[in-house]
Amino acid sequence: MNIHTEEQFNTFLSQLSETNATLGFWTNFEKIKRNVAGIEIKLNTLNYLLGKQDLKKAVIELWNNDKSVFDVLQILIACRKRDRKKVINADAEFVYLEQYMETLDGVLEFITATGLARIFQDKNVKNLVDYVFGVEVGLDSNARKNRSGDAMEDTVELVINGAGLNYRKEVKSKEWSEITNALGTDEKRFDFVIYTDAKVYLMEVNFYSGGGSKLNETARSFSEIGPKINAVPGFEFVWVTDGKGWEKAKNKLQEAFYTIPRVYNLTTLKDFMEELKINV
Repeated sequence: MNIHTEEQFNTFLSQLSETNATLGFWTNFEKIKRNVAGIEIKLNTLNYLLGKQDLKKAVIELWNNDKSVFDVLQILIACRKRDRKKVINADAEFVYLEQYMETLDGVLEFITATGLARIFQDKNVKNLVDYVFGVEVGLDSNARKNRSGDAMEDTVELVINGAGLNYRKEVKSKEWSEITNALGTDEKRFDFVIYTDAKVYLMEVNFYSGGGSKLNETARSFSEIGPKINAVPGFEFVWVTDGKGWEKAKNKLQEAFYTIPRVYNLTTLKDFMEELKINV
């Protein structure tokens, strides 16, 4: 027998939010400033190349003075060194981008083949520090999925605080032996734990603005974990999720909705908080 009705599920879907983004969601400027500051000296040294028509000569001069300055070349084409990107070289071999920085010939090939040589010579860029700041802003968009989850957690925490409930954040399942026994090898870290006189509520929170395999995996995982936790006296599993991304994975969401009694979105969460306040 399903925990919820089809009508309740359709209502849940109709309430999903298009976004949970605030203006601060788009770019983490503090992180960007730290990233740029870490390589600023080398970037300023590479500024020597800007406007040089005999670029090869200028590169040789820099290489002979301090070859380590070329370690930061990758960021100029929006690739971080830690990402270890591979390309095919002139010998049809797969090589990592950073391997080009190991030799003078490699650096010259990198600058020429990527198009940086023309950018340097024509002085399309006036200052590489400012240029990389812009590159970092663009790369920071890759972190927005994580910020979306963080923003959702911040919103849920505001609601919990507003209800005056006793709670903790990021609590591992191993704190309770009975939950450890129930989950077996599935050790979890819950986003929130809410304490009331009646029960301890173990809560997971997420937001999906887009589709993907992650949504199906999340729904499947919680469909398995939820009943295990709910079978332990004094504990209950709570899932707060939102976002239009679920429209592309509604079948799996529906399965979880029919399995887990306490599934909420940002619209219905306040009703749950009102219920808990009675038990505080």
